[in-house]
Amino acid sequence: MSSSAVPNSGPAPAVPAAPPVRRSGLTWWKALVTGAVGAAVVNLIVLAVAKLAGAPLVVVDAGASHPITVGGVIGASVVPLLVGAGAALLLALWKPVFLRIAQYVGGGLALLSVAGPLSSGADGGTVAALVLMHLTLGVAVVATLELHRRHSAHG
Repeated sequence: MSSSAVPNSGPAPAVPAAPPVRRSGLTWWKALVTGAVGAAVVNLIVLAVAKLAGAPLVVVDAGASHPITVGGVIGASVVPLLVGAGAALLLALWKPVFLRIAQYVGGGLALLSVAGPLSSGADGGTVAALVLMHLTLGVAVVATLELHRRHSAHG
């Protein structure tokens, strides 16, 4: 067998440079807004479905009735997410590992907070709606921080 060599016809063609890597996540403020709006919208849907299903959506605490309102759902969805995820994002400026830690802590706190509705003594429909709302907030915190973590250079 014979082999044929291809003569060197000059310098090798230049390999085009790879385009810069584009991070897929959101900036901190866009992630916070997306998470807060998402949590509020999903929890308002849960509230609407619970109302349509006939749940009274009232929790009695120490003899006082506390109706679950649209404003209450929005506040309980947005404020904890902004405070918790916002604090995590600030801490991540110092130590990036706080983003991942906050995801575990936020998800864990949401699971623990389910104990409140479960022990409230409310009817089944109200308890189910509140449990789902608490879990939604936990998922929103984890997702919000993940949206930013994917954007940051230190994720």
